[in-house]
Amino acid sequence: MNQKIAQIALVVDDYDEAIRFYTEKLGFTLVEDTVLSDTKRWVVVAPQGPDGCKLLLAKAANDRQQSSVGNQTGGRVFLFLYTDDFWRDYHKMLENGVSFVRAPATEPWGTVAVFEDLYGNLWDLIEPQRFTNPALPV
Repeated sequence: MNQKIAQIALVVDDYDEAIRFYTEKLGFTLVEDTVLSDTKRWVVVAPQGPDGCKLLLAKAANDRQQSSVGNQTGGRVFLFLYTDDFWRDYHKMLENGVSFVRAPATEPWGTVAVFEDLYGNLWDLIEPQRFTNPALPV
């Protein structure tokens, strides 16, 4: 069997501001932006790289969904952005105005820092040790 999570829905306040954040601040690619109705679009962004999970930017359509914008996991880190060069991406994100809420740290499993997206969802930026030490398990 071969399975993977292909997309995760991320509830956002506004399609266009979310697209700008993910493409301009994080360097993601806009994969798709299809109008479905007067109020709904199918918007998909993805980090650089050949494989990986994409984000479906889903605009909040009611009060319940609106209440989860920026707090999809109750304040815990929500998503984990792996990189092959932590310091390159960390400095680029700082230059682009991304807010880091936890400073970089070197852990046994990699280098990590926590940042917020435009709505306050927490992300880990991680360079796993396996990128710098291929002998370690994936």
